[in-house]
Amino acid sequence: MSERSGGEGRDGREGRDGRDRRDGRERREARGSREGREGRDAPRGPRPRDERDARARRDERPREPAPRDARSARRVPRPARPDAPRATGAPRPPRPDAAGHRDTRRPPGRTGERPPAAPVVRLARPRPRLRLIGLTLTLVVLLFTARLLQVQAVDASAFADKAAVNRYITVPLAADRGTMTARDGTPLATTVDAYDITADPYLFRPDQAGVRDAPAQAATLLAPILGEDPKELTAKLSQRDTRYTVLAGKRTPAAWRQIKDLKSALADKAAKGGGANVLAGVYSEEHAKRVYPNDELGASVLGFVSADGRGGGGLEALLDGELQGEDGKITYTQSGGRQVPTADVKERSPVPGSDIELTLDRDIQWAAQRAITEQVEKSKADSGYVVVQDTATGELLSVANAPTFDPNHLGGADSASLGNGALQDAFEPGSTSKLMSLAAVLEEGVASPGTHVTVPNRLPRADRAFADDVDHPTWELTLNGVLAKSSNIGTILAAEQLGKTQRQANEVLYSYLRKFGVGRKTGLGFPGETPGLLAAPGDWSASQQHTIPFGQGLSLNAVQAASIYSTIANGGTRVAPSLVRGTTGPDGEFTAAPEPAERRVVSGKTAGTLARMLETVVASDEGTGTVARVPGYRIAGKTGTANRVDPETGRYRGYTSSFAGFAPADKPRVTVYCAVQNPRKGSYFGSDVCGPVFKQVMEFSLKTLQVPPTGAKPSPMPVFFDQNERHGAARENDH
Repeated sequence: MSERSGGEGRDGREGRDGRDRRDGRERREARGSREGREGRDAPRGPRPRDERDARARRDERPREPAPRDARSARRVPRPARPDAPRATGAPRPPRPDAAGHRDTRRPPGRTGERPPAAPVVRLARPRPRLRLIGLTLTLVVLLFTARLLQVQAVDASAFADKAAVNRYITVPLAADRGTMTARDGTPLATTVDAYDITADPYLFRPDQAGVRDAPAQAATLLAPILGEDPKELTAKLSQRDTRYTVLAGKRTPAAWRQIKDLKSALADKAAKGGGANVLAGVYSEEHAKRVYPNDELGASVLGFVSADGRGGGGLEALLDGELQGEDGKITYTQSGGRQVPTADVKERSPVPGSDIELTLDRDIQWAAQRAITEQVEKSKADSGYVVVQDTATGELLSVANAPTFDPNHLGGADSASLGNGALQDAFEPGSTSKLMSLAAVLEEGVASPGTHVTVPNRLPRADRAFADDVDHPTWELTLNGVLAKSSNIGTILAAEQLGKTQRQANEVLYSYLRKFGVGRKTGLGFPGETPGLLAAPGDWSASQQHTIPFGQGLSLNAVQAASIYSTIANGGTRVAPSLVRGTTGPDGEFTAAPEPAERRVVSGKTAGTLARMLETVVASDEGTGTVARVPGYRIAGKTGTANRVDPETGRYRGYTSSFAGFAPADKPRVTVYCAVQNPRKGSYFGSDVCGPVFKQVMEFSLKTLQVPPTGAKPSPMPVFFDQNERHGAARENDH
């Protein structure tokens, strides 16, 4: 029993173990069958890794042996399960073999089994490939870096210049030139807007304009407006080698408006199918134009502006730096010759020039210019000048020349008339220079106005015999009479008293001439101004030391001559002439001109005595300047007639007629100087040629400046030493 029991127990255990194993296989197969059906019904996909891991751990856990009762219970047959419907094409479950065993192996491809692993493709090693790529990129970066250094460092300026030339355009912005005005603010020279009329010839070609004769049609329309020849305009519009041409320069705004209106009318007509707009290629460029509202008035002083906008003469040249201002500029991006409107624009605004207020009085300038022009024409003279100066301030109220020019129309002006003869012509003054010789005599105290001077008909000196303008018997003149009769011989005799020897007398006279301003510039700095000629005393010839006292052998200009008489009128103090009163800068602030230089020449006493002596020349019937009398005013003046040096030959030919003086004689206010070169018709004496001009200009100036009449009558000083002995002397003109 024990063996059986033991055997049975062992066999029984083995049987039970076998049954347990079969039951486990059946359960696994059943579970696999269910999973297979679920896998076939559910969408296939990789099973989540955490689920597979959990199931693997669950399968790997050791199973505890089931209780006996439980194992016995498992042997109870289970009710048969209905077969689950199989999906179409699904494999059948395995059938039991003859022994009743089922093939538990899963067929290939069954759901739930891991498919066989794909063959592994091994790639080449990546490091060499990466090194090659890295080396290539490094070379490319180095190449770009080198090029960048070349462009931005080595050749930066060259590339910048090329870019600027091809891309940027810099256009200058001209500054407005300052205005020159008279002392009352009236414009004498100003700047207005003007337009250069330009065209693009390319747009006048038949394929562009739409008509074959577009240049001719456009020229016909533009010629009356521009005042140009139609043939010349047609030639300009027919050019083939350019896209820019100037049809007319500096035309008025009215002319450009007329062209614009015509262009607009043609454009409207063309838009309606009424023909081509032959003016479509006409444009304008705005420029500033210098204009002179008074035409010829003061032109010799004002000068003119050249084509490049710079001062070409006169004050326009002298004051060009102040008048010109500072030009600006604008830089913009261009494409195809046109400005790109959306690109940046760099602009530096121009600074306008300063306005200049001159000392000229427009009315006095007009009167002086008219008077000298009429006299030059009447006398058939080469030229003439009139200078009007304020005796106290040195301001030049007028500097008139004849002939003159119109700076608005330089093309028709004579080149000889473009200058200012009153400052640029040097001439021998003649008897008007005797005032300086007698001033030296009075200042040195070697004579007085009443000193007796015996004047013979001839005076032998050096290698010749000197004479007065006409033959006369011996005159018994006072020193005042020498000036009134304008005696050359009497002046030589008086000047010889300046030194114990002739050489000493020459040196004394030379020093006074220099004090009066002879041989040195006036101080105006005017372009082309001449200082005159005055040789040193040691260089005076035998004849010069006797001719210089009466105004031959030295030369000066008209402004210097006027300044000599203003010095006497101003009490013996020379005030440098001036033409500028002040400037008004771009900020609107007025700056007065510096005070003119002053220099004492003779004492006030000497100047007063000379003023009375000059008054005798006009007031006395024995004087040579009676023609210059102005009713109501005491006039001090002096005539002059000198041999004239022909500038072409260098020899004496013709005469220089002059008259100088100031008024009122007792309280001087205005100095007037007139000179006419080479009068060829009528008289050539200064009293006859320039005396009337002096009177006309002086009278007008006194009234314009509202100088009250003198009131007191003049009291001439004695002309002859013995007033009871006239020797039958008649009034004579001076030499």
